[in-house]
Amino acid sequence: MDRFDAMKAFARVVESGSFTKAAIHLHMSRATVTQLVQQLEAHLRVKLLHRTTRQVNVTADGAAYYERIVRLLAELEDVETGLPSGALLPQGQLRVDVPSPLATLILIPALPQFHARYPDLQLELGVSDRMVDLIGENVDCVIRGGELTDQSLAARHVGDLALGMFASPGYLDTAGVPHHPSALSEEPHRVVSYRWSRTGKGFPAALLRGDERVQVAGRHVLSIDDGNAYLAAGIAGMGVLWLPEYMAKAALARGELVRLFEGWRLDPMPMYIAYPPNRHISRKLRVFIDWVVELMAQQAPAIEQRPVASAS
Repeated sequence: MDRFDAMKAFARVVESGSFTKAAIHLHMSRATVTQLVQQLEAHLRVKLLHRTTRQVNVTADGAAYYERIVRLLAELEDVETGLPSGALLPQGQLRVDVPSPLATLILIPALPQFHARYPDLQLELGVSDRMVDLIGENVDCVIRGGELTDQSLAARHVGDLALGMFASPGYLDTAGVPHHPSALSEEPHRVVSYRWSRTGKGFPAALLRGDERVQVAGRHVLSIDDGNAYLAAGIAGMGVLWLPEYMAKAALARGELVRLFEGWRLDPMPMYIAYPPNRHISRKLRVFIDWVVELMAQQAPAIEQRPVASAS
């Protein structure tokens, strides 16, 4: 038995909850993964997993063992990539999930620079606004906007996005220009509702001007859970939008959107990178996080300083 391969196989089974998913990730057969875990249990003389026909659950001993080896595996990877043999740069595969507008407008255009800096890193990029099961889907990290609702995750704050309110010229020709935020709750105005896929709730907006604060809800005939589709709906004239400035920039330049409520401001949207708390921060994940922080500082500078969540 190769103990290193056996530990990796066991860790992937725990993280994915499935021998089949672990085998796919490790590019092994399911039978090989099963055999490695069985050999590890025989070597340790401890039952690490409960297996049924429908699911795999880690035992108490297995959970304790996993907590130890997951850090050991990451540290071993760091040691290997840090040897003075030319392999000084991090290497391997990194699985990341990113909201679609951030991927399209900021992250992907900058990836050639990231690849030039870290040519041996392979990114598997998931592009979605959906809720991701980091452990079950074996995702290394996610980038998300808004306050974190899953307190079980470790996270690092990477920036604050400036927000604005916008509408298309066609919509304003039909409904008229609203001169006060409260008008959005009245006929004939409507908004496009952005619905967080992970909560099913809308994204609230509060506009501020001096001591005045107006909470905007508004009527809607369309609710969307994807950022790119949300922007497209606003350009099509389906209602008023509130969204990050970087998303509206091109549409404003083309005259497809018009800025509303000059003199008012919205609270900025915090951006976070979140990852499983029980994982050692490998060198490849660390350099990716640092690069995203650098990129956000260039493309979407922070509006305010916020305390940083645990990232160690």
